[in-house]
Amino acid sequence: MMEMSGKVIAVIRAYPKDIVNDFTELVRKLEERLPKDKYSIVKWEPVDIAFGYRALEIYFLMPEELEGGTEELENIVKSIEDIDNVDVVYVSRIQT
Repeated sequence: MMEMSGKVIAVIRAYPKDIVNDFTELVRKLEERLPKDKYSIVKWEPVDIAFGYRALEIYFLMPEELEGGTEELENIVKSIEDIDNVDVVYVSRIQT
């Protein structure tokens, strides 16, 4: 029986250093840094946290067998100068 490599959906919440009203530029910077052979952004959306402060939830598609899991992805998101911190919200294998 042949082993099929799967895909994983990883949802990462990125917390900006300041209040951000439009995340489009931030997502563009992130897309520029992502290795296209590993990661793709499926969708993104702002999430209200408190008092006008919003985080950015980003849905990534990535290979299941990637060594180190989401660590490299988290580091890429954190490397954006406007981002203060990140959390992994959800990771799940998907059928392709």
